[in-house]
Amino acid sequence: MDYIVFDLEWNQCPQGKAKENPRLPFEIIEIGAIKLNENREETGRFHEVIRPLVYRRLHFRTKEVIPMSQEELMGARTFSPVVRDFLHWCGEDCKFVTWGSLDLNELQRNMDYYRINNPLPYPLFFYDLQKMFSLLYDDGKSRWSLEDAVKYLGIPQSLPFHRAMDDTFYTAAVMQKMDLPAVCGYESIDYHRLPQTKQEEIFRDFNTYTKYVSRPFASKEEAMSDKTVLSLRCCCSLPVLKRIRWFSAGTGTYLALIQCPRHGYIKGKIRIKKTGDGRIFVVKTVKPADAEAIRKVKEKREQVRERRRERRNKNRRKAEA
Repeated sequence: MDYIVFDLEWNQCPQGKAKENPRLPFEIIEIGAIKLNENREETGRFHEVIRPLVYRRLHFRTKEVIPMSQEELMGARTFSPVVRDFLHWCGEDCKFVTWGSLDLNELQRNMDYYRINNPLPYPLFFYDLQKMFSLLYDDGKSRWSLEDAVKYLGIPQSLPFHRAMDDTFYTAAVMQKMDLPAVCGYESIDYHRLPQTKQEEIFRDFNTYTKYVSRPFASKEEAMSDKTVLSLRCCCSLPVLKRIRWFSAGTGTYLALIQCPRHGYIKGKIRIKKTGDGRIFVVKTVKPADAEAIRKVKEKREQVRERRRERRNKNRRKAEA
């Protein structure tokens, strides 16, 4: 198996969000990739600038971040032949590696727009090296910039940042320095292609937590009435006590707490996410809860209750006025 470490640069509508194409908010203008073997030794490179067909002029923010000229873009090939060559170069037995979780989604969204058959495996598991770096060197929740990670590991900065090939070079260098076996079990799941039936829904055990990805639902209310979405149990299958039932913690997040007689407190977290066609799907994580996690859930529930009390009192005062 090979590792395909890659980075994308993309452009957006220069006239602003109001005039962007909703099917293609970000148009890829550069692909950079390095292929590593199982020993994380470099065996090949792929790099190509891409001539945009939708947003032909560079957005001012793109110009600020990416040192790329309009002339360089106009002399390049378009997305369709480039991505086909890129996927052929990747090969069939590979694991994608990115810094962050956005690149694979944007790659596939651009493929959809140009009606290119998607040959990537489903479900698509990949290494989000930004997340894995945090698991190794920080709290697992913070997200370091690539430049800060390079500095932390003492990697010489011989190239500038913010071009696809240069950022790929640094991402591969970080990966080569990391204790990859210690975190290789923490793969990320790509959400671009979702389960379409209940039977296809994704359940994954990551040793210290489990993750569930649902099929799309028409509404949040429909999702939050589904038994599988609301299910919360311990991995040992012993009967559990429901300490705090699911409650809305704001911003599309729901929390809950149960207690297992063998494994103690367990926290459930549901995140409501939107699909490209306006439906929603659920990502649920279940993990053991220490004293601090229990305190935060209880504190959040009390804050929610207090806000509700304030709203009720405010409405009552208005009605009495």
